[in-house]
Amino acid sequence: MDFDLSDDHELLRRTVREFAEGEVAPVAEELDRTKAFPYEIVRKMGALGWMGIPFPEEVGGAGGDTLAYALAVEELTRVDSSVAITLCAHTSLGTQPIYLFGSDEQKAEWLPKLTAGEVLGAFGLTEPEAGSDAGNVKTRARVDGDDWVVDGAKQFITNAGTDISGVVCITARTADDEISNLIVPNGTPGYEQGTPYRKMGWNASDTRPLTFTDCRVPQENLLGPRGAGFKQFLHILDIGRIGVAAMGVGLAQGALDQAIAYAKERKAFGKPISKFQAIQGKLADMATEIEAARFLVYKAALLKDAGRSFSLTAAQAKLKTGRLAVRCSEEAVQIHGGYGYIEEYPVCRMYRDAKILTIGEGTDEIQQMVIARALGA
Repeated sequence: MDFDLSDDHELLRRTVREFAEGEVAPVAEELDRTKAFPYEIVRKMGALGWMGIPFPEEVGGAGGDTLAYALAVEELTRVDSSVAITLCAHTSLGTQPIYLFGSDEQKAEWLPKLTAGEVLGAFGLTEPEAGSDAGNVKTRARVDGDDWVVDGAKQFITNAGTDISGVVCITARTADDEISNLIVPNGTPGYEQGTPYRKMGWNASDTRPLTFTDCRVPQENLLGPRGAGFKQFLHILDIGRIGVAAMGVGLAQGALDQAIAYAKERKAFGKPISKFQAIQGKLADMATEIEAARFLVYKAALLKDAGRSFSLTAAQAKLKTGRLAVRCSEEAVQIHGGYGYIEEYPVCRMYRDAKILTIGEGTDEIQQMVIARALGA
């Protein structure tokens, strides 16, 4: 069993790390404070091909794999979660549905722009009564002539309301007993993006509610077969969990990096606090848990790339890394003492950003249900 990354994967990791430290880190605090969307950074990531890492070159992607994508997400999150979730949601949720289930015409229209990062993709599943109960979709779509007419609302949707947002794939009830997915381009009459939420963290990412009122899209905007939406979005969520799990590892690693650097500089009782056993114990536990969690994420990615079942491992990775991110960021704040509570220090932002990783892409409780069912419980 080989635990080493390939040369290509290692090169990507180094390249993304250099970009994150050189381009993202200097502006991360300001982006968080001003809640400004990182347009320039997204443009650069698109030019580098990172907005389409796991997609084939023939559809405009970078020709990478899921592990490469996870590595990029991890390295970005080490520095800033808002930038990372923008790429993560665009790739896993906004682009994957069209790549996996779209017609040739839909792929030709959207994939080149999405994989190049020219426009952002979004995925509209969550509703006021359809969160953990994802099948309780209330948004309706009915046929009228050559169109689908959509009425309903979505909430907590990422990437749908920026100046470069291009399309959202939404779930809608197309009959009482069926759910389908539809492609809705930005600018479609009757489709409105609400005011961005005031959030605890991820302040530089775009998250807002969506409403659909007599929103007409052509019948050919149906994504895959009618009635296949439930099965489709469950598969998309499995893929998305790998990305969010990679974010958990990245945030935990970033918190550890900050804690180590601070502990080496901060002196108490005449020596750096890194020399005290209490601090060393925290750092050692964090490093050990991160290493274990990292390989769980990589395993999920490798299983997917091998065409094997990965749902269980993705749920385990998501559960493990979300909790780990919260714990490591909390310990990093504790090691910083009072400075950890000050916004100028990255660990303060990391602490706020971490909590959503136990909620988004399926709460911890949902992951436990998925895991338990896989175990036959």
